[in-house]
Amino acid sequence: MIFAYLSGLTAGEACLLILAYAIMIVIAMVAHEFMHSYTAYKMGDNTPKAYGRLTLNPLAHFDAVGLICFIIFGFGWAKPVPINTLNFRNHKKGTIWVSLSGILTNFALAFFFAAFYVLVVALMPESLGKFFLSYLFGFGMIINISLAIFNLIPIYPLDGFNFINAFLRYDNKYVDFNMRYGPIMLMIVIMILWITGLMSILVGGVEWAFTSLWALIFGV
Repeated sequence: MIFAYLSGLTAGEACLLILAYAIMIVIAMVAHEFMHSYTAYKMGDNTPKAYGRLTLNPLAHFDAVGLICFIIFGFGWAKPVPINTLNFRNHKKGTIWVSLSGILTNFALAFFFAAFYVLVVALMPESLGKFFLSYLFGFGMIINISLAIFNLIPIYPLDGFNFINAFLRYDNKYVDFNMRYGPIMLMIVIMILWITGLMSILVGGVEWAFTSLWALIFGV
C-alpha cells in the first residue's frame, strides 16, 4: 500500500512519508498485541508474560509475513500472543475480552488519530511539517482501522474466530474446519480483499465516519 503514496514526491517527502507509515505500523501492531497480552494477564493467564509478550517492545510482537502483507496489501498481522485459556478465572469471559481487546484498541487509536488529522488539515499552514503530520495521523487512522477490520474476520487464527469460538463447543464442526484449513482460507480472503478493493472501501467508510464526526465537533 505504501508504494501508492510515493508517486510524484521529492526524496525528502518520500522519506517523511515512509517514516510516518513505519511509526504507525509499530504503534498499531504493538498496541494490538500488548492489549491481548495485558487482558489475558488480567484474566488470570500468566502465559503472555512468561513468553515475553507483556511488553511494548516491537521486536517481541512483529511477524515478518504479516509485516510484508501490511506493506504490500495495506493490511496484515503481528505475531499471535501465546495464551492458555484454561488459566482464565472465567473461561468464556476471558476469551471474549482477550479477543476483543486488540480490535477495540485499534478502533480507539484510529478515532484518536482522526481528531489530530482533522485539526492538522484544517488549521495548519502548508509546510513540510503539515505534510508529515497529515500523513502521520492519516496513516494512524488507516492502519489501525485496517488492523481492526481484518481481525474481525471469523477465520482462525484471527480474533474474530476466537470471539466466536468462545460461544461454541470445542468439537464444533466450524471450529474443526478452521483449525484444519484456517490459514489457507485466510490467504484466499486476503487475495479477495486486495483484488476487489473491498478492504479499502470498508476502511474508507470508517475513516470518513471518524473524520466527519471530529469535523462536526471542532466546527471545521
